[in-house]
Amino acid sequence: MHPAFSVVFFTTATGAGYGLLALLGLLGGFGVIPADFWLGLVGMALALGLIAAGLLSSTGHLGRPERAWRAFSQWRSSWLSREGVASVATFIPAALFGVGWVFLGRNGGWVAVAGLLAAAGALVTTCTTGMIYASLKPIAQWHSRYTLPAYLIFAAMTGSVLGNALFQCFGAASTTVLIGGLLATLAGWGWKLATWNYNDRLEIPTTANTATGLVGGTVRSIEWPHTEENYLLKEMGFSIARKHSAKLRRVTQALAFAAPAFLLVIAFFLPWPLGVIASVLAALAQLTGMLVERWLFFAEAKHTVALYYGR
Repeated sequence: MHPAFSVVFFTTATGAGYGLLALLGLLGGFGVIPADFWLGLVGMALALGLIAAGLLSSTGHLGRPERAWRAFSQWRSSWLSREGVASVATFIPAALFGVGWVFLGRNGGWVAVAGLLAAAGALVTTCTTGMIYASLKPIAQWHSRYTLPAYLIFAAMTGSVLGNALFQCFGAASTTVLIGGLLATLAGWGWKLATWNYNDRLEIPTTANTATGLVGGTVRSIEWPHTEENYLLKEMGFSIARKHSAKLRRVTQALAFAAPAFLLVIAFFLPWPLGVIASVLAALAQLTGMLVERWLFFAEAKHTVALYYGR
């Protein structure tokens, strides 16, 4: 599949944004993190800003972005539509939580309820995003048991590592958040390795023989449908060389998982402000690595329509 940057950025930014929103909603609403004005303002602005930027960038891949609003009407049958509805609905409790926690300096009571609903909305929206890809049967690499959990794990991972950097910067360091970010990073690393191992061994059952119903012999095209590149080949017939894929996998592991894990361990033992620097670097490295991981997520996927073109 063609890895359009708008969709790569969308999945990375919204994952981190929803992860951070859920973290703030739970910890802030129940008083684990103090109701500090600047901490809350920057944290909520960062979370909602990432979500909004990601959602807006996703329209860049549409042929007619001005018609994006029509996707909301198909929520009964479309995971994309359900994602749109869930993302907009999540802004309501998030706004209420932000007003109570940031501007009123309160936690507990209705603020905690709003924070809990915002966290639940973030979870539901992340699930709908994952299901957009997990429900696509023609793409075997996505239509597997690994896709949906990956979206949830990566959202928790990037959100907690970003949240740790935020808390460190405002002198509200939380050992629980730091350790949680470290464990989530290790879990994400393990899940990504398992996903790659599954995809590398995957045998796609659909062939030109099964598509035509001609099971005897080997079906092959005498003449290709097109002599030049077309839309389907550009979007769904995109392929990446094995050597480039292996190199980018190493980059992903280094930036998204290994470096953040190492920096978080260091941050645990370093005093302020060195711990702040290590935490911020961990968040920046991880977000950069996740952009590479998301690019690979699309580039390594193979659509069965490519069989029509002999690929």
